[in-house]
Amino acid sequence: MAQPHTPDPIDFASLLCSRLCHDLLSPVGALNNGIELLADETDPQMREQCMGLLGDSARTTAGKLKFFRLAFGAAGGYGEAIPLHEIRSATEGMFPPGGKLALSWMIDGDSLAKPAAKLLLNLVLIAGEALPRGGTLAIGAEQRGSVTEIVVRGEGARITFDPAIRAAISGEGEVTTRTAAAYMIHTLAAQSGGQIMISPPEDPFLMFGASLPNR
Repeated sequence: MAQPHTPDPIDFASLLCSRLCHDLLSPVGALNNGIELLADETDPQMREQCMGLLGDSARTTAGKLKFFRLAFGAAGGYGEAIPLHEIRSATEGMFPPGGKLALSWMIDGDSLAKPAAKLLLNLVLIAGEALPRGGTLAIGAEQRGSVTEIVVRGEGARITFDPAIRAAISGEGEVTTRTAAAYMIHTLAAQSGGQIMISPPEDPFLMFGASLPNR
């Protein structure tokens, strides 16, 4: 495969911003539509339904913003490590309990170093999006000596894993809005001296493995 075009830092930041805006457009648009309907609606029952929709859209927007803050942003305020409960809360904001995806957690300890946490969240994002009909995500992390090992495994009725995303995680192919999160995974691993492994396309599941030296 062709080596990737390494984007300028500003260009890469623009790609991540575009990705974030794309994901927030739907829930924010629903908020705007709900407010407009509420302003014109006089029937009490319909107003109650509008309020319910507004609440759902607000929770979805807040959940995605929290997730993207940790996955893409600087995650300021947490020091060098991010508490596990914050990682879980952010992930459940992106993939709410009771939805199409069931989450299974197997993480040792009560926090992860920022690079490991960001890598984990981006792997979860890609694995979750590869299961459009839902399924299960098993999320694991463990510190073994001087290395943090991460595993994310997705299973479901249908797996749609774009070859361009696979290539970007491996450090190949073009960096676009669609592959920006995958390129971030590759960059985080490369900067930390770590490794990323991906299950082969013929497997009936999608599994990522990563090992990052602790610094």
